[in-house]
Amino acid sequence: TPEGWINSDFKDEPGVNLVADISKGLPIESDSLDYAVSIHSLPEISYPDLVPTLAELRRVLKPGGVLRVSLPDLDLGIAAYQRGDKDYFLIPDDEVKSVGAKFIVQMLWYGYTQLLFTHDFIIEMLEKAGFAKVDRCSHKVTRSAWPEITDLDNREAESLFVEATK
Repeated sequence: TPEGWINSDFKDEPGVNLVADISKGLPIESDSLDYAVSIHSLPEISYPDLVPTLAELRRVLKPGGVLRVSLPDLDLGIAAYQRGDKDYFLIPDDEVKSVGAKFIVQMLWYGYTQLLFTHDFIIEMLEKAGFAKVDRCSHKVTRSAWPEITDLDNREAESLFVEATK
């Protein structure tokens, strides 16, 4: 975890500062954070829990605070599948060989994924959660006042990036 960041996870592992199940609420004061970042964690949330989870992230943000979200981009995966681009997928050949199998295993991330994401889907869910403004962003590019909000960005080739303002 980079200095100054709070790494929250439901598993108590090295580098985790705050062990909590976000679906049950975060032990963080309301209106206390300038920004929060979620990198490839929302796919593990069930559809019925997604908007409440996003609302919980909104709750801890100060007015004008920003949530930056990075998610596996279903549209990019579909395009790679349609092109027959086996190299796009991070799944090794000793797991599965065909482009269709690689597409499925990656999109479902070995069975951990409960939700798939496109830009329009996550934007709609963030708006349902009460965010005032939602912007599409690029890897390492922010529209927020906090340049460090992109410090955790990774997996550029397979990800979409969105920022939602409270």
